[in-house]
Amino acid sequence: MSGKIIEINEQKVKEHLGEFVRSTVEETLNSLLDEEAAAICKAQKYERTEAREGSRSGHYERKLLTRSGEVKLKVPKLRKVTFETAIIERYKRREISVEEAMIEMYIAGISVRRVEDVTEVLWGSKVSPGTISNMNKKIYAEIEKWRNMPLGKHYAYVYLDGIWLKRTWGGEIKNISVLVAVGVNNEGFREILGVSEGAKEDKESWKGFLAYLKGRGLEEIDMIISDKSLGLVETIPDFYPKAKWQRCMVHFYRNVFSKVPFDKIKQTASMLKAIHAQENIEEARRKKDIVVKKLIEMKLKKASDLVNEGCEETFSFYSFPVEHWKRIRTNNGLERIMKEIRRRTRVVGSFPDGESALMLTAARLRHIALSTWSSRKYLNMSLLNEIDSDTVA
Repeated sequence: MSGKIIEINEQKVKEHLGEFVRSTVEETLNSLLDEEAAAICKAQKYERTEAREGSRSGHYERKLLTRSGEVKLKVPKLRKVTFETAIIERYKRREISVEEAMIEMYIAGISVRRVEDVTEVLWGSKVSPGTISNMNKKIYAEIEKWRNMPLGKHYAYVYLDGIWLKRTWGGEIKNISVLVAVGVNNEGFREILGVSEGAKEDKESWKGFLAYLKGRGLEEIDMIISDKSLGLVETIPDFYPKAKWQRCMVHFYRNVFSKVPFDKIKQTASMLKAIHAQENIEEARRKKDIVVKKLIEMKLKKASDLVNEGCEETFSFYSFPVEHWKRIRTNNGLERIMKEIRRRTRVVGSFPDGESALMLTAARLRHIALSTWSSRKYLNMSLLNEIDSDTVA
């Protein structure tokens, strides 16, 4: 042996490997884009066949930030046909998640230098301080644009709810509410209709929120589903006088359970479910009367009063197709979204201001709206049209 020691420069090895991986990713993605273009044109580049439906017209470059670093995509230009790529769509969805992460880091008070380090770990390259500042401005502007997009004139069902978040005000921690609306459109798909800051879940806040929805084009609602917020219930007729109001059945049950001893909750739950299991509103009313008497016999007077006075508010769903009942008699769908927002905002703790709370909530809702959540059919609306036809007849 010569006794020579071989020295390895680990940094250069890492750089070499990193560049090798990045160039491989770039080559692979561009190959996929070429294959997608060939599939759309029904012919390979320079190939002339009878089945061909389009032709190439060069390409344009687009940068894509990956975990392996920044790559340059050569996106094909086509004549006669439109080039749509799943790669670019995934990039768009990824941009939304990047935006959300940037907002979270900013709101959580993470320093610009720390954000640079985090972005390098997550996405393979650093984001400069200037880029961070510009990105935040761009994100806020894009979210505001999304929040104020025009709405359809009519939605059959609209779900409303609010979430309480904490903000710092004059050195004190105070609560603010963010109000959210989800609608089912005439094709049966769900949409995030609106999100807005409200000082409280009171009449003035709901009045402002419903005015915000109506001002963006929402003229008619068949039924609104929500918890019993007095401020909301009182305000609905001012903006949507023809809309029915469905009190969330689950929230109603919880209100009744609050007046029932723990050892009798299971029995009470079965009795309440029996009311809403009836096939029509007349039978449900008769069953309600029986349950009220039974609760009195069980010496649960306060619970019986709640059922007697409030049960009618949970019967509006009976006016709509039976196939819709399960999804329109509770606010569960929106509750799950609000639970996700609570999970995402919990890491922030207290927001520096109301705008920050609104922006992070809106960013999460926008992400949900652009996911498969909104592309899955929620209800068969032709059944509602059949009921309308029967009514006219």
